[in-house]
Amino acid sequence: MVNIKDVAARANVSVGTVSRVLAKNETVGRELRELVEATIRELNFRPSGVARGLRRSRTDMIGLVIPDITNPFFAELAKHVEAIASQAGFSVLLSITNDDPKIELSQIETLLRSYPTGLIVVPTQFGAPAKWQSDIATVAVDRRLKNYPLISVDHYAGAGLAARHLLQLGHKRIAYIAGPNESPVSRERRNGFLETLIAAGVQPEIAEGHFDYQSGEILGKRLLTRPENTRPTAIATASDQQAIGLLRAASDLDLKVPENLSIIGFDDIPLANLITPRLTTISQPVEQIAARAVAFIISDNPAPATDELLDATLVVRNSTAALSS
Repeated sequence: MVNIKDVAARANVSVGTVSRVLAKNETVGRELRELVEATIRELNFRPSGVARGLRRSRTDMIGLVIPDITNPFFAELAKHVEAIASQAGFSVLLSITNDDPKIELSQIETLLRSYPTGLIVVPTQFGAPAKWQSDIATVAVDRRLKNYPLISVDHYAGAGLAARHLLQLGHKRIAYIAGPNESPVSRERRNGFLETLIAAGVQPEIAEGHFDYQSGEILGKRLLTRPENTRPTAIATASDQQAIGLLRAASDLDLKVPENLSIIGFDDIPLANLITPRLTTISQPVEQIAARAVAFIISDNPAPATDELLDATLVVRNSTAALSS
């Protein structure tokens, strides 16, 4: 098995120099650092993260805490965090809280005993403050966590994009299927959608549910079983999961999308581009969010604890169309 002495001998440098390169110590010059890094790749040297971590009270591991692995957005986030961290030489320890603050606290305390370099946390959805104490780098993703920086899409502005898209298509009878009002993310998306429409002179109907498929289907049927001249011609949802459930409801009622009903979601999960009709949605830059979060954790000099809101984008596919006369 290749060890640090083998790397030093092949590169003709001291063991201390190799150690400083591994620790990303800026005192090592660029040419020397590149030589050592090339030798590490040539010999396929893999330093012991645990051993080095114990010496400096950190391991080359990142704790990732998410509420639900079955939610496609969080699954995508975990995939990108793992891939980006791996490229930087870090491993990822994944914990799932089931959106339960007690489980969240227990999982994070367990992670901290592994001496991670830092924590990336998607907090429980109701925005409870952190109840653990640690001096390691910590960043919240998607949902706010009191006293820690947030990296997220701009939920409010993204929902505004959805509202403007439906207005540009000529829709006036518009409904919105929201997430739970207790959720800060749900409120930001609902307010962004609602306030954009009201500013244009349109008063949407709001139906509150959860971010899941079932809410989209159940609430969709309530909205769509009205007489044709009173039901909405367009419905936006707080998540793609809701939108997919809504597509099912429309199909069960023999309503064609987008001929009889335009639907727009939020998130741009992979399934949004696979279903029929393909879903128009607001896309979150999930890979960029993951990259920013990992960069914050592994940086030798983390940025100040300020929020960073990334831009959402409108992805127009086949589930929205201009209002027919």
